[in-house]
Amino acid sequence: MESESFDLVESNSFDMTNERQPLLLGNDTEQTVPARPDVRNSPENVIVDGSDDFKSPDDDYEPYKNRNLEHPTSNLETLILLIKGNVGTGILAMPDAFRNSGLYIGLVSTLFLGFVCTHCMHILVKCSHELCRRLQVPSLNFSGVCHASFETGPESLRKYSTHARNLINIFLIITQIGFCCVYFVFVAVNLQEIVAYYWMKIDTHVFLILLLIPLIMVNLIKTLKYLTPLSFIATILTITGLVICFYYMLQDIPELGSVRPYATWAQLPLFFGTAIYAFEGIGVVLPLENNLKSPEDFASCAGVLNSGMTIVAILYTSVGFFGYLKYGDNAKGSITLNLGDSLLAQLVRLMMAIAIFLSYTIQFYVPVNIIGSWLRSQLHGDHVRRFADYGLRIALVLLTFILAAMIPNLGAVISLVGAVSSSALALIFPPIIEMITFWPNKLGKYNWILWKDIVIVIFGIMGFVFGTFTSVLQILHPNQDDK
Repeated sequence: MESESFDLVESNSFDMTNERQPLLLGNDTEQTVPARPDVRNSPENVIVDGSDDFKSPDDDYEPYKNRNLEHPTSNLETLILLIKGNVGTGILAMPDAFRNSGLYIGLVSTLFLGFVCTHCMHILVKCSHELCRRLQVPSLNFSGVCHASFETGPESLRKYSTHARNLINIFLIITQIGFCCVYFVFVAVNLQEIVAYYWMKIDTHVFLILLLIPLIMVNLIKTLKYLTPLSFIATILTITGLVICFYYMLQDIPELGSVRPYATWAQLPLFFGTAIYAFEGIGVVLPLENNLKSPEDFASCAGVLNSGMTIVAILYTSVGFFGYLKYGDNAKGSITLNLGDSLLAQLVRLMMAIAIFLSYTIQFYVPVNIIGSWLRSQLHGDHVRRFADYGLRIALVLLTFILAAMIPNLGAVISLVGAVSSSALALIFPPIIEMITFWPNKLGKYNWILWKDIVIVIFGIMGFVFGTFTSVLQILHPNQDDK
């Protein structure tokens, strides 16, 4: 996936070891957008405010034609990476999401949410192309696109460009820390189930403590390439575990009437948080498109993005639908906890626990890279910087441990992370970026793009507010049934 230095958006090698690793490429601490001269003083200025009155210095500039990629990926490779970038631990929580929505509401809502998230990915790609043309650069990452949209947008917003980029990075940090907390809890809960079956019931916090030292040690490894073999093992274990989960779900399926067709309004925000957590793979989009051999095939009607996200939506909907139909209101925060007590079920829990443990480090690189880059800029001397880097890594692992220990409810953690950060990255920021990028003359006849984006932003904000509120309530006042 990314290169060893983690600095370039246009990485030439892909080593995506889990669903959220490409978010690392969202860090643009080393990436700057060229200063935009005032149009009043520079007739050669780039496009201003989306108006056709101003053209770039090279009107025929195409970003992808100016990319110098040593090892570009094919359409098939990119499709596989896109699917892998969106399918991860969130898929195991989809039966629990359907429990909070009902069978048919969950079915329709999951497909709808997949459509909206895919559309927002298209928005990000379109804005990236437009802004690359304006700035005459071959590619931009997520936060770079946000920064450039403000920098080249309406004059009143240009002063906020740095703040906008920093906000994206803050949400990336929150998202990845949240994922690490979910991983921490996931491993602890599944190990607890295994030990309880063979020996005795032990509190989840004991397993969190036992995992702390190993996680600190493995996350002191600074070079990601040394973790590649472990990441490959994690991928194999995840795929195998998911196949076995389908084997359990599709056996002796109950009648459709055995589960609720719809849930209460109060539960829907929990569904939204879990589902958007699962679908939040927008961070993989630009890195994949930037490294594609034929970028024009990425966002076309029958291109890589639509094909991949269709498969992803079908997978999530299938796991949620059949998982909830199979286990009903007993569906837990991870379907691995519903598989029973057979040897095969225990093996699945162990495989998924190992896979997620190994994947924690990849997620961890994102906040370490973003915060670490800023921290190094504030310090002087190699020895001090090296000491600060190790201290930062230990501190962040301890932070995820404390958060996981405070909220050992896996379902609630997933829903909260999805509502707080995933909704912002996947639903709120892309339409805002589009409105600013193409304001005011490229928003479609009757400004239909503007109104469409406003609706998506309102939808994302409502999910953010109500999803967060409901998830926090569930954490403070958990249900009697243990998820």
